[in-house]
Amino acid sequence: MTVDAVRGGVPEHGRVPKYFVVKNQLLNLLAELGEGALLPAERQLAVAYGVARSTLRQAISELTMEGRLRAYRGRGTFVAAPKLIQPLGLHSYTEALHAMGHQPSRRVVTVDCQPAGSSLAADLGVDATDEVVHLERVLLADDEPLGLESTYLPVRRFADLMTDFDGTGSLYQHMTDRYGIRYAEATERIETVLANPREAMLLGTNPAQPMLLMQRVSADQDGVPIERVRSLYRGDRIGFATRLIG
Repeated sequence: MTVDAVRGGVPEHGRVPKYFVVKNQLLNLLAELGEGALLPAERQLAVAYGVARSTLRQAISELTMEGRLRAYRGRGTFVAAPKLIQPLGLHSYTEALHAMGHQPSRRVVTVDCQPAGSSLAADLGVDATDEVVHLERVLLADDEPLGLESTYLPVRRFADLMTDFDGTGSLYQHMTDRYGIRYAEATERIETVLANPREAMLLGTNPAQPMLLMQRVSADQDGVPIERVRSLYRGDRIGFATRLIG
């Protein structure tokens, strides 16, 4: 067996599940159909590929979870647009989306104050009893929900944030314009998770859809913590890239 075959998903024992064969056949079909095209009916595809409809559905389900297909109740299943690939770095969401030719926006879900607690206090350099601003927003690209972001900032440093910032714009830009802050460094962790029912509802997605969870603590040019951010992104609609230099 060739290396290419192994890399193509064929295990060493050579036995390939039927759904995987169909999945690859469907990928070729999607390339032929092009973005936005309606996928042929299940019955037609099952006959064309000589498989049971349950096998076909498994292949379609995986492609939908991966963001290659998009299903709309009552309308059918369509070839999805390519994922947005956002560069990892100290950039604002607004800047990144504009650079990719998309229109960013945000929908505010929650704005409140709460005690920091021990975990937030350690990350933000405040006391556990100090208050933090909690800003929760749905991140959109061309009016489509892509992510759910919760940002925590120390009240004693940004006391007027809740009155000066409406939450729909770029917090990154507001910090620069209002406070003269430059985002200089950050520690970030990325992992895969499943959304809880509330998160799935806010993002308009299936709770079983894999998500990318990014947790970041940012600091300014003086090394003072600015914020802790928890961002949950739809794995079917967005990916991330970075450049590594040795």
